[in-house]
Amino acid sequence: MQGRLCEPVGGKIQAFPWREWESEFPAAMALGIHLMEWTLDQERLYENPLMTASGQARIRALQDEYQVAITSLTGDCFMQAPFWKADGDTKASLKADFLAICRACEAIGIRMVVVPLVDNGRLEDARQEDELIAFLLSQQNLLADLGIQVIFESDFKPEHLRRFIGRLAVGQFGINYDSGNSAALGFDPVEEFDAYGCRVLNVHVKDRMFGGTTVPLTTGATKFDVVFDELAKVNYQGNYILQTARAVDADHASALGNYHEMTMQWIRQSGVAVVN
Repeated sequence: MQGRLCEPVGGKIQAFPWREWESEFPAAMALGIHLMEWTLDQERLYENPLMTASGQARIRALQDEYQVAITSLTGDCFMQAPFWKADGDTKASLKADFLAICRACEAIGIRMVVVPLVDNGRLEDARQEDELIAFLLSQQNLLADLGIQVIFESDFKPEHLRRFIGRLAVGQFGINYDSGNSAALGFDPVEEFDAYGCRVLNVHVKDRMFGGTTVPLTTGATKFDVVFDELAKVNYQGNYILQTARAVDADHASALGNYHEMTMQWIRQSGVAVVN
């Protein structure tokens, strides 16, 4: 996840690393990591390199130079300012932002846009859910033309998430499985994958305490062996994004290198297909 090889911004566990974003490309290559998920915040949205022509050119050059692909984006901006909770002109403006982001993603090769339906972005009632679904269905042809898949991270119980994603087309829309968030909510991975495993298109590797915050891998409530076994059962072939705890000693490269090795070990043990 973008920013994990930089100093935390403003004490946050995750935010776009304005001062250091370019340095993450050589740092990732040095660790043998060739995949990065972009992070986009609502603050200064149109100043983000992803959203400018010059920034896009620089991103493409860095991808080529350091062989680090960016194929997914975490839209924290959607959680920070969800159009499905807005009204009037604000709603129209936020919907326009969503489409502008998708067009920018297409320009640098991002194919998956993660929409977090958690925290401030959580769907609180049927009206908000219908608003989100209706907009996405109205833009389905545009998303297809751009080659964009919209994937959701949520705090829904498994059956609720199965019903929600069932309203949207297979392939065009899917689920981002976050191992830490599920563990923090006390969900059973077997029940989760039975409900919607075939719709999982992206995985965030994370550990959290039950009812608590993000912690180093294997020190929280996540049952990694079970999670990776379930991924193997559904023949998951997507990406694994290290959305892991920050290093307390500021040695971010060593921490991420260790997490990378741990994740590769789980993949090898479970027999999950390795793509990235």
